[in-house]
Amino acid sequence: MSTRPVGPLVLACGALASELRAVLAAGDLTDHVEVRYLPANLHNRPERIAPALEPMLEAAADRQVLVAYADCGTGGGLDRLLDRFPNATRLPGAHCYEVFAGSVAFAELAEDEPGTFFLTDFLAKHFDALVWEGLGLDRHPQLRDAYFGNYTRVVLLSQRADAVVTAAGEAAATRLGLAFEHRHVGLTTFAAAVATPLRITERVG
Repeated sequence: MSTRPVGPLVLACGALASELRAVLAAGDLTDHVEVRYLPANLHNRPERIAPALEPMLEAAADRQVLVAYADCGTGGGLDRLLDRFPNATRLPGAHCYEVFAGSVAFAELAEDEPGTFFLTDFLAKHFDALVWEGLGLDRHPQLRDAYFGNYTRVVLLSQRADAVVTAAGEAAATRLGLAFEHRHVGLTTFAAAVATPLRITERVG
């Protein structure tokens, strides 16, 4: 009797959980890919991303691994870690905003207005926990200008057409005293970034 080979492993940012599940389900990959999530609040402490991943990569050195992070503020630290693991790769780009929007579209948005604070669906829904409280603005609201004084707008790069998420993004912009724009980018670019390194050429039932 044939046995199912050990399939690819995805080590993913918790902030991508909903989108990653949707992409794997759409590609009929849910039963063929193992996913382990890291805490979403590492988004605020990028220097901890590579150290958190290192023991997980060491334990999976003989497997194909997709690290579902972009550089995400590690300043090349993630790439230096992945240089030690030839079977592992990460998502392209500097951050999840670029992964979702695509490099060309994101570059155009950033060039059009460098003072842009970007939100994804997840960050819009969890703005209070990850941004407002994460930056200590709940305790020291006077720091808002120190953190966001050079920003002019919030751009929500939405993955789903969800009025609740759009409202949350607009509320976040209002709280920060910034203009609000909404760009629906969907999951197409993200799905391609995930699917390419996860190609499974053999599935044995």
